[in-house]
Amino acid sequence: MDFNCNFQPYSSNRNTHIAKNGMVATSQPLAANAGLDMLKKGGNAVDAAIATAACLTVVEPTSNGIGGDAFALVWIKNDEKLYGLNGSGFAPKGLSADILKEKGLEKMPVFGWTPVTVPGAPATWAALSNRFGKLPLSVVLEPAIRYAREGYPVTPTLGYNWDRGYKKYKTECNSEEYAEWYNTFTIDGRPPKVGEMVKLPNHAKTLEDIANTDGESFYRGELAEKIDACSRKYGGYLRKEDLAAYQVEWVEPIKVNYKGYEICEIPPNGQGIVALMALNILKSFDFTAKESVDTYHKQFEAIKLAFADGKKYVTDPNYMKYKAADLLNDEFADERRKLITDVAQDFKSGIPPSSGTVYLCTADGDGNMVSFIQSNYMGFGSGIVVDGTGIALQNRGADFSLDKDDYNYLMPGKRTYHTIIPGFILKDQKAVGPFGVMGGYMQPQGHLQVVMNLIDFNLNPQMALDAPRWQWLEGKQFTVEPNFPTHLVNALEALGHDMTIATSTGTFGRGEMIITNGEVLFGGTESRTDGSVACY
Repeated sequence: MDFNCNFQPYSSNRNTHIAKNGMVATSQPLAANAGLDMLKKGGNAVDAAIATAACLTVVEPTSNGIGGDAFALVWIKNDEKLYGLNGSGFAPKGLSADILKEKGLEKMPVFGWTPVTVPGAPATWAALSNRFGKLPLSVVLEPAIRYAREGYPVTPTLGYNWDRGYKKYKTECNSEEYAEWYNTFTIDGRPPKVGEMVKLPNHAKTLEDIANTDGESFYRGELAEKIDACSRKYGGYLRKEDLAAYQVEWVEPIKVNYKGYEICEIPPNGQGIVALMALNILKSFDFTAKESVDTYHKQFEAIKLAFADGKKYVTDPNYMKYKAADLLNDEFADERRKLITDVAQDFKSGIPPSSGTVYLCTADGDGNMVSFIQSNYMGFGSGIVVDGTGIALQNRGADFSLDKDDYNYLMPGKRTYHTIIPGFILKDQKAVGPFGVMGGYMQPQGHLQVVMNLIDFNLNPQMALDAPRWQWLEGKQFTVEPNFPTHLVNALEALGHDMTIATSTGTFGRGEMIITNGEVLFGGTESRTDGSVACY
């Protein structure tokens, strides 16, 4: 494979990691090393990804949990093929917009049992293990079980997010249904401090049950019974029949060719298509300099166009008016590109031609690679923890609409627009490598910026991640990181963009990346969190 790894000279505080036999990149060092342990035990990149993901539910519960969703892109070297796995869950069969409107609700709540959808993460682990793993799930989940039972120290960013989550729940989640969250995630009624040890014994028992039953207990066994009982106790809609009906979906990745590289994403209901639509618009421009007003202006306009279409049309693919291929049609991209002028604009959706999150990536010495993302949404999620299990449930249903004219209208058994997206780069139908940037609606924006940093501006993986980021908010509003060049902020304002400079980096996503030249692995991790690359 002819992939250029002759990057610009290093100017980042942290150099790109380079290794031969295996690599794991994620937001927590303990989780990264759990994945590396699987590689050293004879496992492959898939085993490493599952071990890391399960460990993250324990050592970074502020962003994901056992009761969340997951997506994966998996490159299997022997097959020379990229596989996609959608592990997102659907709305309970007993929940509908009409039911909620009869109760006086005008929009979906953020917390409590109502926005809880069927969790897909445990089924995703089991499906990946059964199809591609080399080690038993009981071995792969052992590090997560051990950290949950024996404890682990709180890292700086984790401690900050834990305190922030605690303050949010103290304000908004005080009824009886939230009591188990406080029992699970506080110490003597307060959030743990940085450097303090945390033990999650209920997590350990639940993870053991998942490991020993290959995930069956969660969907058709004892854990399913406990979830059902807790839901009924507090007036929730999730039932064991919903869990029993759940299956992950193997999907064909969607992609666009961006300047000789195929950028790949999971198809809708995920929002990865937003990043691809923006790149499809930008691919015909020649970008000669990264720190250029023209570069940023075109990026800004392209992401606004892509979100205008994505937020309008993306939902459960069974309910979409247009297929992914329609939204990625080159003719459609050409028409949208023509709308970009030399001033900032507000965009409406077009008409195509008919026809809180954790991210990790892994690679092994045999050429297999995994891009994996997992989330409970909005930090800890719904605020619901199933009694006695440590299962913190997601609140993905908060993204449903109660407006019947909205494509994302809540219906029984429907999956909502989903923010979490793993990315992968191919060249000449060969793996370049996995990448991802977590963080709600920042994710496709982060994908666009990291891809262009790597391909257009030849930055090494660490520099591509460390470079100052921008974020579209709404309308013409953009915010940039504190180290974003001030003269460019001023120049972009002159073009009509409503610019603010953020006081922290907290909302600009957290990314990881591993790429290969066919022989050696190059890895970068996020400087905005407790990121780590484990390799050998």
